[in-house]
Amino acid sequence: MTRLSKHHITLTVNGRACALDVEPHHTLVQVLRDQLGLTGTKLSCGEGECGACTVLVDGETVNSCLMLGVEADGREVVTIEGLEQSGELHPVQQAFLDAGAVQCGYCTPGMIMSAVRLLRRTLHPTAAQVKEAMAGNLCRCTGYRRIVQAVIAAGAALSTSEPKRRNQ
Repeated sequence: MTRLSKHHITLTVNGRACALDVEPHHTLVQVLRDQLGLTGTKLSCGEGECGACTVLVDGETVNSCLMLGVEADGREVVTIEGLEQSGELHPVQQAFLDAGAVQCGYCTPGMIMSAVRLLRRTLHPTAAQVKEAMAGNLCRCTGYRRIVQAVIAAGAALSTSEPKRRNQ
């Protein structure tokens, strides 16, 4: 049996340059969790159906269980850990806490990453726009009413914050 050789990749994760040797068959979620210790990104279905592993790659939401780690070479990746700034939660993270939009918390990182992407493009989304943007993220604990409320509240908070925070 022939063992495939590792591939050397460079990428930026949460603003930090990283150089890694990755197995060609390892997914981005495996690289983030196992090689970089960023366990906020969850692996659940492994089939791109639940959204628990959602991260931002070059500003777009990606199911990191479907993307190979080698495909992240030269890319910018933001995980849930990368949203916090100077010890303060990102407004979307804070809004989820304030609205009680978390229970077990397993889906929460992916939900928050999808909400961040939406709010970068639409600062004052309607409930329908939030539901559409969050359609790839499944939650079995909270229902979605509080999640929608949290995203709308986060948009309001971001609209009054400094421009740098808005684009995060």
